[in-house]
Amino acid sequence: MSIAAAAAPLETPVSVLLLDASVVAPSPEAVSAGTFDEQFKKRPRGARLVSHDYWLKLALKTAAPPGKVGVLLVHSTRELHADLYVPQAANPLPLATTLSGFLGVRDSVYTLPDGFPMEQPVYAHMQSDSDDPQSLGFSSWTLDATLKVGAERARMIAIAFGALAAVAIAALLIWFVLKDPTFILYATLFSMQALYVTYLSGQGFDWPWFSVAVPLGSFAWNIPVALSGAVACLFTREIADLKRSSPRVYAVFGWLAVAFVVLAFANVAKFVGLESLVNDIGNVMFLASPIFTVVVCFTAWRRGNRAAGWFLLAWALLEIFTMAAAAGFLRSSSNDGDWLYYVGLPMSMVVASIFIALGVADRLRAQRLALSEAERRAQTDPLTGVLNRRSLIERLDAACQRAKARGLPIALLFIDLDHFKQINDSFGHQAGDACLRAVIPPIHAELRQSDVIGRYGGEEFVVILSSADSSAAIPIAQRILERVAEVQVEGFGRPIKLTCSIGIAASDTLGVWGEHLIAQADAAVYVAKRAGRNQVQMARAVPA
Repeated sequence: MSIAAAAAPLETPVSVLLLDASVVAPSPEAVSAGTFDEQFKKRPRGARLVSHDYWLKLALKTAAPPGKVGVLLVHSTRELHADLYVPQAANPLPLATTLSGFLGVRDSVYTLPDGFPMEQPVYAHMQSDSDDPQSLGFSSWTLDATLKVGAERARMIAIAFGALAAVAIAALLIWFVLKDPTFILYATLFSMQALYVTYLSGQGFDWPWFSVAVPLGSFAWNIPVALSGAVACLFTREIADLKRSSPRVYAVFGWLAVAFVVLAFANVAKFVGLESLVNDIGNVMFLASPIFTVVVCFTAWRRGNRAAGWFLLAWALLEIFTMAAAAGFLRSSSNDGDWLYYVGLPMSMVVASIFIALGVADRLRAQRLALSEAERRAQTDPLTGVLNRRSLIERLDAACQRAKARGLPIALLFIDLDHFKQINDSFGHQAGDACLRAVIPPIHAELRQSDVIGRYGGEEFVVILSSADSSAAIPIAQRILERVAEVQVEGFGRPIKLTCSIGIAASDTLGVWGEHLIAQADAAVYVAKRAGRNQVQMARAVPA
């Protein structure tokens, strides 16, 4: 299959014959004159040539349409160079442009003479700078269609790189604020993915600054993909919360990350003849680790980890397109031109980055909820659900500071259930607990959103009435008194009827703040109890 047959049906393959090796150093003039035509033999399809200098005879199967500039495309690695000659030509065909492709392959585009007849051959003088076997293919097309597809391919890779770089930079900036290591891993992961797809597609070799990696060849994409595998292992164990849920699996991912880092540096084995061994080990790791990751994330998701579910979705999408692309590379020596490489693979990385970002956001949401719940538990009374004593005092001090700063009053209600000891002695402590819980709703019913209630101790509750003076506090206290008197607690024998005594202390009449208000309201409660209970008593200022 030719390089872009799936995406561009106008491009057609070219038949190729190889000049017999017995012909030594023929001149371009002699070859283009047809002197050695009988000594060109059929080249096995897909053969990888290792010779440094050889000649090919090419036969076009279609001619360019009228009004179109025909081109001959040479699909080869960067180490392989071609000079093309038409019959009786002293000079080679002009090179119009080069287009980068996947796995280090590039398309050298040569323009054919106007009206070039299909029956005439083209002679290709191939020279290699490498001792490694070289992939080579040819096809014919038109110049405008070639440039259009080349621009579309470059645009898609640039969009993917830009999107991946943007999410990586955004994650890094968020890390500066939140200091959550997950964002560092996220930024590193998709930075490596961006470099990987950029160099794997060959486009990066043509970009300013990125072109410095041209001498690295396959290292330019093999090292980023290995490092991204290492970071993915570290990211997986964080997003799946393995340190808490499965410490052994957490350790396994750590060792896998180390193995991928070693694999990245093991690429130098190419220089000592161990490239095939390293490639085989790498293939096993890149096949086994994604499967292991999917199993681990699926298990974490089933246990209720929604962030792991997002990562599972992203990882599955990414691996499907990666494996499909790898299978395509194995099927064809041209390795590019298909929508899978220029759309499916890079866009799957972008979509995966979005899904994983949602997973990170979900993880932060879960952490925030857990933290909020922990804070709530630390601040509230476990029996009644209202503020505990320590938190109540803190809220009172803060409310008093705000009221003083704004020149506003503040009032406080001290509520004490009547005959509570008798309830515990007669009905048991469970009944007493039920009574404490039962009085919270009727008290809440009379409070504003800005008011605060807390359990001060035993059967005693304190209500902070923000921006309320003594005249505003009295009717509120009276209504609470009435509502509590309507409460009946059942389930412990005969119904238990409740009443309470309420003491009121207000800053506008007493001139005191903070815990002094509590002390004054507490003293007023004792006055109410001595007066017969089930009543409201206002704390009075003591004359100097």
